[in-house]
Amino acid sequence: MFAPVTEDAARTRTIETAHLLLLLAPALLIILLLFGGGLLLGSLQALGSQPFTEKSSFTFAHFIAVLTDPDFATSFAMTMYIATVSTLVAVLASVALAISLVRCAAANRVLHFFLQIPLTVPHLVIAISLLFLLAPTGILSRLCSFLGMTAGAASFPLLINDTYAIGILLTYIWKEIPFITFMILAVLKNSGPELDDAGRTLRANAWQRFYHITLPLIAPSLGAAGFIVFAFTFGAFEVPYLLGRTYPMVLPVWAYKNYADIDLMARPEGIAIGLIIAAIVICSLLLSQGLMQIARRQREYPG
Repeated sequence: MFAPVTEDAARTRTIETAHLLLLLAPALLIILLLFGGGLLLGSLQALGSQPFTEKSSFTFAHFIAVLTDPDFATSFAMTMYIATVSTLVAVLASVALAISLVRCAAANRVLHFFLQIPLTVPHLVIAISLLFLLAPTGILSRLCSFLGMTAGAASFPLLINDTYAIGILLTYIWKEIPFITFMILAVLKNSGPELDDAGRTLRANAWQRFYHITLPLIAPSLGAAGFIVFAFTFGAFEVPYLLGRTYPMVLPVWAYKNYADIDLMARPEGIAIGLIIAAIVICSLLLSQGLMQIARRQREYPG
């Protein structure tokens, strides 16, 4: 049960929120103007209306054309596969890593340093690095050929532009693990070791302590981080464009291809695909925000 919020505490929180919004107003205004204005204009074009022209009729024909396209289901499945698998693997690895970091306090500084490296490197740089490393003519292929492990580039397994999007998954997993790990670490450090010590006193084994103590504690923050990562990977463009196959294309790449097509009639369909992506991303972020609110309440009103 959460502790009741007093009237003074509620008034103080309202004042703090209003002050924070006032400080953020200039940045929020720019974001609303650029993002909201672009979203509005894009929606009008996807609905068949051309702003500032005589064409003002609205139609859902472009959305219908996209949703009934045989390639849409394939592209959607590929996009969902990449976003889901990379998120799940990153979440599982981050939970194990965060728990290990809490237990190995002596090595925290070194491990924290190495964890911060992926956060400072752009996704595109990581993708290009993996391209040089894992391509059939890349460094790893040449090394395996030199050591006699493969007969040459033709016998090296395809890890880039492959069916299972291994290169894309590796890029996202390597990049997102530190982000999720640091979110979990913040929760574990704030909670302290008391609950885990109580579980030891009650003779609970490691799995029981994790399932009944640690997991419920980190679940809201873990879920929030997972939805953020899912939203990003679902809407990301540059890594699938560089490391993905030409067919099936993920939805962001398909949207870009249509929008950049020399046939201007394909542009509204590209915008329609972008709006579908935006809707899914916004839903994921709203779920993430809800879980973060739950995590915040747990920290403020434990018990």
